[in-house]
Amino acid sequence: MAIFTGAGVALITPMKEDLSVDYDQLERVIDDQIDHGTDSIIICGTTGEASTMSHKEQIEVVSACVSCVNKRVPVIAGAGANCTDEALYLAKESERVGSDGLLVVTPYYNKATQAGLVEYYTSIGNSVNIPIIMYNIPGRTGVNIQPETTAKIFKSVENIVGMKEASGNLSQVADALYLTDGELDMYSGNDDQILPVLSLGGKGVISVLSNIAPQETHDMVMKFLNGDVKGSQELQMKYMDVIHKLFCEVNPIPVKRAMAELGFGANTVRRPLTEMEEGHAQELIESMKKAGIL
Repeated sequence: MAIFTGAGVALITPMKEDLSVDYDQLERVIDDQIDHGTDSIIICGTTGEASTMSHKEQIEVVSACVSCVNKRVPVIAGAGANCTDEALYLAKESERVGSDGLLVVTPYYNKATQAGLVEYYTSIGNSVNIPIIMYNIPGRTGVNIQPETTAKIFKSVENIVGMKEASGNLSQVADALYLTDGELDMYSGNDDQILPVLSLGGKGVISVLSNIAPQETHDMVMKFLNGDVKGSQELQMKYMDVIHKLFCEVNPIPVKRAMAELGFGANTVRRPLTEMEEGHAQELIESMKKAGIL
């Protein structure tokens, strides 16, 4: 039940000046991504500001994405929550409106135990028929999926097929792949670790960088998988400074500004996030120019 190989974009949600979703710009962004090699669209994740959307609005955005993509690439909908009932609702509704898969982050703030994580993912997996990628990002959620827990869930729930690993801990990536006999679909959740994760057996990346450099991020992954390690390494190094600048303030603040500079919507983020500090923005813009993005 693998969903994709390559570079999936953790897509922004373009918004108007009044902070309503800009569906016209959303279609432009999706078409541009697909035209430039993106292998999967991940909608309503962290980068998509799902945490500031109502559940109804979130499903409306997912549905609009599914309609625009029209089966050109897989659509993966963010469906995690810190309440299992809410996650179940989002999972079922995302499947209903046509998502090809789900990205399910660990519960945040209430810090489930490892046993709680097993129950959470098992409940969600058993509630839908589409494949699921677990999302481990302890820096945001306060909880880490231990490799043993990852393996237990993967081996016991048929449609839980992968992991977006954003802990930054490469030893943990290696252990999770070892404990699943290399069968877990592993995706880097950090753009500065695409090559290291691929070298351990990863299938790709779920990427913020892909918003502004979709073709190059796709090429970085596919060059590696096709044996051109040097070419892949050159791309990883070329975009390292841009990657750092994209995370100099909390995601998605910088990438929203970067996309606005590229002509994709207004430079707006929903509160409590605020627009990028101008000094940081100018550093990001300069880095984009040096990398040939602007």
